[in-house]
Amino acid sequence: MIKKKIKTKNNVIKFPSKLSSIEKEIEGIVFAAAEPLDIETISNKVSKKTNIEKSLEKLQNEYSQRGINLVCIKNKWSFRTSPNLSSLMSQEKTVEKKLSKAAIETLAIIVYHQPVTRAEIEEIRGVAFGTNTLEILMELNWVKPQGRKNVPGKPIQYGTTDEFLSHFNLQKLSDLPTVDELGSAGLIDSSSIDASVFGTGKFYKEKQEEKKENIYSNIDEMLGSTLKETDSD
Repeated sequence: MIKKKIKTKNNVIKFPSKLSSIEKEIEGIVFAAAEPLDIETISNKVSKKTNIEKSLEKLQNEYSQRGINLVCIKNKWSFRTSPNLSSLMSQEKTVEKKLSKAAIETLAIIVYHQPVTRAEIEEIRGVAFGTNTLEILMELNWVKPQGRKNVPGKPIQYGTTDEFLSHFNLQKLSDLPTVDELGSAGLIDSSSIDASVFGTGKFYKEKQEEKKENIYSNIDEMLGSTLKETDSD
């Protein structure tokens, strides 16, 4: 069937509309709606009574081969982008999320006390935490299981990954960021984090041990010199 063409004053060629005035009303009502509409709502908006369902089915057929489709979901009608074009409509967006207080404290404990078990983390924090806290850190690939502790029950131990070092631009674990540095990176609100979980772990203990050794060696030297003076007397 060949459609009859009509020339307008501006020599723009148009095809006669297949839609009646009431069908155009329904089209506009559904198109402008902020949410899907049921037949009763549409019926209350049109200028005169008509078979709304039949008109909607006609519109649905009209739009079936277009970039926009008229769809009915749970007896409510709305216009949607054609599924064939969904790939063109998708957008990739990076959403920055701050870690929760529990997550950042858990991360700090693991970082400074690794390898550390879940029970040890809870003991240091003073409270229990949900399994999703560790899952979040592992999804970020900042934390991973590092074997089991050789104690009854053999609990899993956790430590940091190379990705953690890379993310924070660290060459080694002794270059760990402070709570203020984490705050400046936008990961935490440093004013709301208990800083006691930072700086009490393995690496700081090693430094303290070094200081103790220096103190002991100084005491030995002092005692040694005192004994020599006593002997000379």
